[in-house]
Amino acid sequence: MYDSYFYEPARGHGLPHDPFNAIIGPRPIGWISSLGADGVRNLAPYSFFNAFNYTPPLIGFSSLGRKDTLRNIEHSGEFVWNLATRPLAEAMNLSCAAAPPEVDEFALAGLTPVASRLVQPPRVGESPVAFECRCSQILRLKTAAGQDTDAWLVLGEVVGVHIANAMLKDGVYDTAGSQTILRGGGPADYFEIQPDSLFRMARPDYPLVR
Repeated sequence: MYDSYFYEPARGHGLPHDPFNAIIGPRPIGWISSLGADGVRNLAPYSFFNAFNYTPPLIGFSSLGRKDTLRNIEHSGEFVWNLATRPLAEAMNLSCAAAPPEVDEFALAGLTPVASRLVQPPRVGESPVAFECRCSQILRLKTAAGQDTDAWLVLGEVVGVHIANAMLKDGVYDTAGSQTILRGGGPADYFEIQPDSLFRMARPDYPLVR
């Protein structure tokens, strides 16, 4: 048993930095491209992101505040998720600048917009994986007491998948070799998936045999 530190988030954590993001992590990065009503390209990373269903494949991210990406998806109903990797880390970081809506973050970060197959927003040409998505739900998050927060969960169905051929080893996606980066805690911490961090465990049968 651990001798533990306890706090109630509503009363403050009393620590030098809020540990919540560091504990729920590292987290996959929702690097989302979208199109504004005026046709301006938008690209932004979201650290509250994950997959939520297998069939059909659903992914989602949370927008803290009504940002350009949220407004664009409300208008068009479409977006693209792009895999953030170590070689693209600096460009990904540039795309998170608080730029006004008329700024094209592809140009700002020096990235290549590539036409998608099934949706209008472009994907990041330099990213080895991209999911073309159609929005399925936008939910304003609430507290346990039913009060609205300033956060919106955007869910999308993956309708098209792009995978660089180099990432497929005998037809199996090479997660360990992807150089995927993940968001950690603190104001600037990231982690990279590397082959030496791989371990495997088979799902046990029930009843368990020890």
